[in-house]
Amino acid sequence: MNKPQKYWNYEAHQIEYGDVDDYRLGEKIGEGRFSEVFEGILIPEDETVAIKILNTVNDKTLKREVKILKNLKSGPNIITLLDVVKGPITKTPALIFEYVNNTDFNQLCQTLSDYDIRYYLYELLKALDFCHSMGIMHRDVKPHNVMIDHEKRQLRLIDWGLAEFYHQGQAYDVRVASRCYKAPELLIGYKYYDYSLDMWSLGCMLASMIFRKEPFFHGHDNYDQLVRFAKVLGTDELFLYIENYHIELDHRFNEILGSHSRKRWERFVHIDNRDLVSSEAFDLLDQLLRYDHQERLTAREAMKHPYFNLTKVSRVPLRRLHLAKPRSIPKNNIEVEKIRQSIKQCRVEYKKSMNMALENVKIAITERRQADEMTCRPYRPASGLLMRPDKHRKNVDLVPVLHL
Repeated sequence: MNKPQKYWNYEAHQIEYGDVDDYRLGEKIGEGRFSEVFEGILIPEDETVAIKILNTVNDKTLKREVKILKNLKSGPNIITLLDVVKGPITKTPALIFEYVNNTDFNQLCQTLSDYDIRYYLYELLKALDFCHSMGIMHRDVKPHNVMIDHEKRQLRLIDWGLAEFYHQGQAYDVRVASRCYKAPELLIGYKYYDYSLDMWSLGCMLASMIFRKEPFFHGHDNYDQLVRFAKVLGTDELFLYIENYHIELDHRFNEILGSHSRKRWERFVHIDNRDLVSSEAFDLLDQLLRYDHQERLTAREAMKHPYFNLTKVSRVPLRRLHLAKPRSIPKNNIEVEKIRQSIKQCRVEYKKSMNMALENVKIAITERRQADEMTCRPYRPASGLLMRPDKHRKNVDLVPVLHL
């Protein structure tokens, strides 16, 4: 890492704590092994925030997470740390983050289109490319740690509690990441891993999204997890990887790994996911889900993969597409022409629907006037419902955060 010691020496970092009384705690919105997350309010600004209360954490781990989040501040699609506070009695620490109106991944994934998947994975790659360029491994990339506000098309990579600074040649703890997203090197005990750890996890997410199978590799334990990899990716390359890196495999694998040939991705295509798969998606999977961590694409390389070409084309401003003349569009850029025609068709349909709506309104007004004339009664609203306050609105009382 070409950074000064002050940048990565989190043990020497002094955390500046804010005022706990500036925040009020709302409903619980999530939890993990070591923390609970609540919706909250920053009282002076009347701003919604997310409050992560750390149940079990040592000082060193807290300093590391805070230091990393400070270093990554303002990075693309990185969750923003706003403040750090302590409970007045228990001294329990809490991290204050920007709030994201997240949709549960399992629910959202069932509704995402091919374009949506490409879009959000590209946004996630932006975050990974940035943190890797800053010398930081996330080490826990998974759907639960990717917040998506689908209405705003906003993505944030969260939970940096397991993140670590990367120093070439340093041995790291293999007890990181969640089982279904653990890279093979973690399962076989190889400690000299690097940023490519996150790229394997991204590949697992890609597979789960395009095949609509969450998680795609679902082992019952760490041993079975490697077996699940082998049944899809084969054992030949796995054994070659183990041999090349002089890794001594746990004897328990000898009884359960067996011998498997590599499966074709087409085998996992069915009627519910066939619109989400493509040759580009299969090729990207092949280049991410490599046993040998040095052969995997980097985040920056993955962003240049043809799978994301459609995403980049669709980001051309609509104004430019509208003004572009057919002869100015490259002949080989079929997607731009498709989008231009689609926008034109949408405008035509919109104009038709608006004209029909206006006609219906005119007819309704005419019929109402005729009815009023027949009954000799002046027109008045049928009810005063629009004048009444909403009796069903709930007032949620907020309590002070960490008042223990």
